[in-house]
Amino acid sequence: MSTLLESYAAGRWFRAADDGEPLLDAATGEEVARISSRGLDVAAMVGHARRTGGPALRSLTFHERAALLKALAKHLSERKEELYALSVRTGATSRDTAVDVDGGIGTLFSYASRGARELPNDTVVLDGGPERLGKGGTFVGRHLYASRPGVAVQINAFNFPVWGMLEKLAPAFLAGLPTIVKPAGQAAYLAERAVRQIIESRILPEGTLQLLAGGPGGLLDELTVQDSVAFTGSAHTAGILRRHPNVLDGGVVLGVEADSLNCSILGPDVGPDDPEFDLFVKGVVTEMTVKAGQKCTAIRRVLVPAPMAGAVVEALAARLAKVTVGDPRNPQVRMGALVSLGQRDEVRKAVEALRASAEVVFGAPGGTASIDGDAERGAFMSPLLLRARPGAGEPHEVEPFGPVSTVLTYDGIEEAVDLAARGRGSLVASVVTHDPQVARSIVLGLAPWHGRVLVLDRDDAGESTGHGSPLPVLVHGGPGRAGGGEELGGIRGVLRHMQCTAVQASPDLLTAVTGQWTTGAGRLTSDVHPFRKSLAELRVGDTIASGTRTVTLEDIGHFAEFTGDVFYAHTDAEAAARNPLFGGIVAHGYLVVSLAAGLFVDPAPGPVLANFGVDALRFLTPVKAGDTIGVTLTVKQITPRGGADYGEVRWDAVVTNQEDRTVATYDVLTLVAKTWPAAPQA
Repeated sequence: MSTLLESYAAGRWFRAADDGEPLLDAATGEEVARISSRGLDVAAMVGHARRTGGPALRSLTFHERAALLKALAKHLSERKEELYALSVRTGATSRDTAVDVDGGIGTLFSYASRGARELPNDTVVLDGGPERLGKGGTFVGRHLYASRPGVAVQINAFNFPVWGMLEKLAPAFLAGLPTIVKPAGQAAYLAERAVRQIIESRILPEGTLQLLAGGPGGLLDELTVQDSVAFTGSAHTAGILRRHPNVLDGGVVLGVEADSLNCSILGPDVGPDDPEFDLFVKGVVTEMTVKAGQKCTAIRRVLVPAPMAGAVVEALAARLAKVTVGDPRNPQVRMGALVSLGQRDEVRKAVEALRASAEVVFGAPGGTASIDGDAERGAFMSPLLLRARPGAGEPHEVEPFGPVSTVLTYDGIEEAVDLAARGRGSLVASVVTHDPQVARSIVLGLAPWHGRVLVLDRDDAGESTGHGSPLPVLVHGGPGRAGGGEELGGIRGVLRHMQCTAVQASPDLLTAVTGQWTTGAGRLTSDVHPFRKSLAELRVGDTIASGTRTVTLEDIGHFAEFTGDVFYAHTDAEAAARNPLFGGIVAHGYLVVSLAAGLFVDPAPGPVLANFGVDALRFLTPVKAGDTIGVTLTVKQITPRGGADYGEVRWDAVVTNQEDRTVATYDVLTLVAKTWPAAPQA
């Protein structure tokens, strides 16, 4: 008997007492492993996540969590050959494996980078600026995102046992949520191996990742209002989860990615001799054959202008004829097996349903392997292309989760959009066109029905990642039938796991809560210029009020001549006088900012290493010749950079004139040494 998969629960590996159910090699039918969770204490798993994993994770800043994700990605990269060797047993070719394993590791790298660059070195995220709630400025509000004291449960599909796990783990981990992974049975041995590599690395704090290999065993019964479930699978199972009492009434958040009848639309502007025609055909065949069509983003409906149907079917058939099906261990094989014989039976049933209103124009419904593989025990299936009759309904209702697509025809853009919408919500659609107006019309029609739309043409094809590739920085999910959930999307994916709260307080207390200086809060002054303080010495609220400078007409003229900015408001007195905003010559806004810098910058070498930007610059009151300006500069936020000997300091800058009217406001961004004098370089 093969190895019984183990769950990782409450700090130890758990092996069920029974023999479990066999999991078979998709190509040979040989037993790979067995799976069972009988006797597993799921309540202990949830408790361990809450009491051990959650507190340990939430004690770390976003930057510290991001560093752990980066270390984990490197660790898995060094051991991915082991995962490759096991992935082939799921029926995956080397190309399929790269999408799953490398795609998952790449997602970890992406979130590690985004977390370090886009999130603060803190445990809360601020959303937008302060809102003034009273006339006197003593009552203000601000939105912040805080970590929930809950557990993130992921229930995954069989098709991407590594990517499906890591793409859910990364944003939840950054958000401060420990994760319990429940992989689909058919490919659970690959997910278990990846989790074993992670646990053995000891990179992640204990309790932040646990594995449930086998049936869920009442897992949802243990979840409460702060917990969430991310499910990828069938709409039928999603319906069962939606009706669970803890989801209906207990406050458990359920995110669903379910059935999706994705489409690709050939624009009416494209002919057989256009490069877009070949791009369209290649894209459809790729999506039919990668992972043997077992992708939630695969193209199920091929929408083409009616006059182009014959040419499209002919080109698709010619390309599909070159696809070799068989044991993925053979390097000549382009498409491997479906994950199981049971899955192949489900796809064949779906094909029979489609044939009620469509005919097979390429492939044989009973076709199997053409290279190697056991035709009886291997779950092989040849690609199938169908062509629907006008008015067919089944292609918009039936999802064959395998290497099957159906060609449908349309007359006009409006009908193309209507046919796409009949899928009742999908994850992704493609529009292949080189016409800007066609692109706009179709995309805007598709947007309410799709989570992502790829517009493909000759210009972006060289860099396009393709129709079926969810990217870490873009939202993955879709409305309606596709489940209505969202995953990934860069930092959006992190914030979805957190609680957004509106905080109302005085400026001083809001500063204390958020860690960022708020206008109206107290300022800290001393005899030491803030630019002479290292990061370790600076405090939020440290302030310098500069001296003043009178702006002359000569200053304005010199700046205009020196920079070449001779806009009439700065150089032509008569024309400037007719401008209703100025009423005469005014200083350049950038001259005002430059003069302001001269008022507050300390020129000698010191802890401030560089100015790397200005944010939210606004010019509020024009500066005329003879006006006198000064600057108040306050430390607004301090962000140490992990692994560097410096950090970022955001300064609140307010430029005022002799009447104490605000001339300009902006944030100055600097890099400041953590200590000064700086430690000698090794």
